[in-house]
Amino acid sequence: MSSRKISPVILSGGSGTRLWPLSRALYPKQLLPLVGENTMIQETVKRVSDQDLFTQPLIIANEEHRFIIAEQLRQLGLDDPEIILEPEGRNTAPAAALAALHLENTNPNALMLIMPSDHIITDQEAFIAAINNALPAVAENQALATFGIIPTTPETGYGYIKKGAELEGCTGCHQVAEFREKPDLTTARSYVKSGDYLWNSGIFLFPARTFLDILSKFEPEMLDACRNAMADVEKDLCFLRPGKESFLASPSNSIDYAVMERTDNATVIPVDMGWNDIGSWSALWEVQDKDSDGNVCQGDIIAHSSRNCLLKSEGPAIAAIGLEDIVAVATDDAVLISHKDRTQDVKEVVSHLAREGRDEHISHTVVYRPWGSYQTSDIGDRFQVKRLTVNPGQTLSLQKHHHRAEHWIVVQGRAEVTIDENVKMLNENESCYIPIGSVHRLANPGKIPLHIVEVQSGSYLGEDDIVRFEDTYGRS
Repeated sequence: MSSRKISPVILSGGSGTRLWPLSRALYPKQLLPLVGENTMIQETVKRVSDQDLFTQPLIIANEEHRFIIAEQLRQLGLDDPEIILEPEGRNTAPAAALAALHLENTNPNALMLIMPSDHIITDQEAFIAAINNALPAVAENQALATFGIIPTTPETGYGYIKKGAELEGCTGCHQVAEFREKPDLTTARSYVKSGDYLWNSGIFLFPARTFLDILSKFEPEMLDACRNAMADVEKDLCFLRPGKESFLASPSNSIDYAVMERTDNATVIPVDMGWNDIGSWSALWEVQDKDSDGNVCQGDIIAHSSRNCLLKSEGPAIAAIGLEDIVAVATDDAVLISHKDRTQDVKEVVSHLAREGRDEHISHTVVYRPWGSYQTSDIGDRFQVKRLTVNPGQTLSLQKHHHRAEHWIVVQGRAEVTIDENVKMLNENESCYIPIGSVHRLANPGKIPLHIVEVQSGSYLGEDDIVRFEDTYGRS
């Protein structure tokens, strides 16, 4: 077995369509605590926390999620994470290429474990055992390994891998006979019955150098674009920003298509590790604890004569009477009601919202910022009311507005307020007024969250009416 440490690469793209309305483009499922107290990306990071086997993980994310991810990593004790920000989504192969190029700079012999950030694995021992089974083939034979899930049902939502003969000298490793697209139900049943097919988990273990060599052979345009982008990389706090123009020249392709289906050195490791990609509300119902009637009830729920339902509310009470096999999910601004057999169609609702120019698929009423969050509680002609939460020790940018004035009322905590040349402290139940055009800033110098009610008034109240002069988070 190789003694080399493995570098986890966690892919955190995703636009949050299949678990709408809880998951949104600006707050997708990997950032949510869907199963347990930790978010899915936090659980993924904890999965590779064994410092004898793994290095600190490298996160590949997009611009919009960067501060939320950094904060969630900080909550796990990773105060100085490495997060590569994709200038734009180009599928998994270019994302992995950015990671491989970065790792190669510090360790030419790096082994990279590529993992989505939004999967569930309940059997950690089986997960680690599968990695240890793959290590000899990867470290010694330069194989490209993928992990195939031993199927329990004829799923039509997963791709499949047909396993070949077991590799000589590598227990638990098989040649990849072929990859298959998502099948229809009849074909899926035949796959499961044969015992030769595995679900494609989308988890890979590669030597970084071998992965790049294969890209140079089959996807030279992609590799050149990623190499040029990393040559222009800029460090911004804990974020690495590859060159945007160079990266956008890359073709979009998956690891499966770009590499795994082309190499003659692919191996698959069959594993039963309690894996689920939580690709729908029905999948989430399957892995959750249920009451005696088979219901998953979360939030303010009244279930009467209902069976095998998923009932979840983050806002109003849900009263369910005489329902069976129904999903009902409520947030502050949207309600989803679906039969469990049709939850894959949620993406059609999201597409409809996008076509109509609505924003319920983009963000929640609570919008997260690097300093905390805000929620719009009322809006009308020439006014808007928001509730601001500023985390301890955090500071908003020094800014001004051309079209609106603001009133700040401290509800909890202590605020340091800058208005033009004046700096003052506000305690609970105190307030201040910021005229149009005044340069101002809000900070929380305390050790508890600062809660502010902000009343905006003026001719234009859009978020783009901000001129930043100084910003702790590099947004000025």
